[in-house]
Amino acid sequence: MKFSTTLASLALISSSLAAPMAVQHQHHQHKRDVLVHVTKTVIVQNGGELETQTAAAAIQSADSTSSSDDSEPTTTSESSTSSSESETSTSSTQSSSKSSSTGSSSIDGDLSDFSNPSEEFQDGTIKCSDFPSGNGVVSLDWLGFGGWASVMNEDGDTSSTCEDGYYCSYACQAGMSKTQWPSEQPSNGISVGGLLCKNGYLYKTNSDSDYLCSWGKETGSVKSEISDSIALCRTDYPGSENMVVPTLLEGGSEKPLSVVEEDSYYHWKNGKTSAQYYVNNAGVSIEDGCIWGDEGSGVGNWAPLVLGSGYTNGNTYLSLIPNPNNKDAPNYNVKIEAADGSTINGDCSYIDGSFSGDSTDGCTVTVTEGSAIIKFF
Repeated sequence: MKFSTTLASLALISSSLAAPMAVQHQHHQHKRDVLVHVTKTVIVQNGGELETQTAAAAIQSADSTSSSDDSEPTTTSESSTSSSESETSTSSTQSSSKSSSTGSSSIDGDLSDFSNPSEEFQDGTIKCSDFPSGNGVVSLDWLGFGGWASVMNEDGDTSSTCEDGYYCSYACQAGMSKTQWPSEQPSNGISVGGLLCKNGYLYKTNSDSDYLCSWGKETGSVKSEISDSIALCRTDYPGSENMVVPTLLEGGSEKPLSVVEEDSYYHWKNGKTSAQYYVNNAGVSIEDGCIWGDEGSGVGNWAPLVLGSGYTNGNTYLSLIPNPNNKDAPNYNVKIEAADGSTINGDCSYIDGSFSGDSTDGCTVTVTEGSAIIKFF
């Protein structure tokens, strides 16, 4: 199903140099309504989801001390008469992951829980009816798909069970991304990812990695200074693009953010892709928040804030993005800060319902050295 949409390109400028607008995408899933470019924001709004793609050129800064006061957005507009323009992001190309069991223990663990994989995935040894838990893979039992994030074939048909001819997409623990998707994507514009079910058994779709999950750049994390837990819900991409991949940030804890290496990771029609998280209000569980939400529910695609993260051309970009579906301020404040010994360009926060610099389009920082922390308080 195609949508007619209007594209407003909002280029977030760091210092004096603005990056070009993101390449537009076509997607045939009827939940795809809004496109947002994480670091150089592009928005298409039809009342549904916020989507992300990162353009090839990086935002650059002429002055390492620049702040959001130097980052006034500029706006242009185009129109698209056929299709809902979208795509989100996922992952990184490094082949390391965590060797642990799935379930709440792997989702809720602190930073000490994260380690390298212990077992390579073997084609044709696990039945499609069995979920491949461990080595970074976590089960999303609340979705009702047998632990999978989504199950879809190349025609865009979906299923509640992993069956022959379908791509069975899975979630990885915080800071990691799935490594599996076919290099040849459907010509109809949808994206598919995960393991392929063939003759009743699971097979890799990307032979470049022996493991199902991989780390990104270790240049971003999320940290809580409040008591309630926060459910950050990453989009399942390539795949359904639903915001179901959980990172549970418990009160007072810190978790790694997946900062994908865009230059070498999944590309959609030669366009680089980045990671995107819908951030629910504090106190919403992952089971209630990491779903496709109902209109006005305030959860999932109606969550009050979106985070973007990616690494390209030697820099990390971290963004706070307003969700056009929800104009209400979240029940927390958030700001992006440089970690000790690190350097970032730009000033980015969302405090008492206002973005830094009084921007209505969100904000972005560039991490040029070290790492940054997205702090909730």
